[in-house]
Amino acid sequence: MDQCLLVLIASPSIENAVVDWLLDRNDIPGFTSAPIDGHGASAHSLTPAEQVAGRRRQIMFQLQLPLATAQNVVEAVHASFSGSGMHYWLLPLAAGGHLE
Repeated sequence: MDQCLLVLIASPSIENAVVDWLLDRNDIPGFTSAPIDGHGASAHSLTPAEQVAGRRRQIMFQLQLPLATAQNVVEAVHASFSGSGMHYWLLPLAAGGHLE
């Protein structure tokens, strides 16, 4: 199976732009998004309120795609959202589908 899970982590400030961008692509059949909290060692880039809370609000997008499509999407995300601080990773999927 050449399916993978593409995960994009973005700032809430660009959430609507990312949603619109993903919906405009013909090679993406659908995706899931959810608000998340990011935790980590990048405290230098946290606002004072985020430093006190120990977390940064972010939005996670998950897309199940063929590997080649996911790689194309990553390249396009880089071109369209360069400088946004978006983070991504690709994970191989052992299985996926719909339960009926």
